[in-house]
Amino acid sequence: MIKPQRRHFAVTVEQAASEAPTLASLVALTRESSTRFQLVEFLIPPMLRASIKPGPIDGDQWCLLVANNACAAKMKQLLPAMAAHLRVKGYPTADIRLKVLR
Repeated sequence: MIKPQRRHFAVTVEQAASEAPTLASLVALTRESSTRFQLVEFLIPPMLRASIKPGPIDGDQWCLLVANNACAAKMKQLLPAMAAHLRVKGYPTADIRLKVLR
């Protein structure tokens, strides 16, 4: 029996994700989270920026991933300003929550 020849070619992750509806929605949410983070990054003190990463979006709730409890305590003070800035920019973020990575 003769095996059919397969064509092997590389595709990017974005190309693969765009062909799968579930993955496409995850890619879109990841992009939106990164965009939101870029919009508020200037509000974060420079020394803390490396300790904070954009996290998942779940409905109107957006999560920021923080490195430790001290960073989370400082970020709590900045959340109202971040939420207000995002609303001005057209992102309906009702709630920003923090998740400490361990």
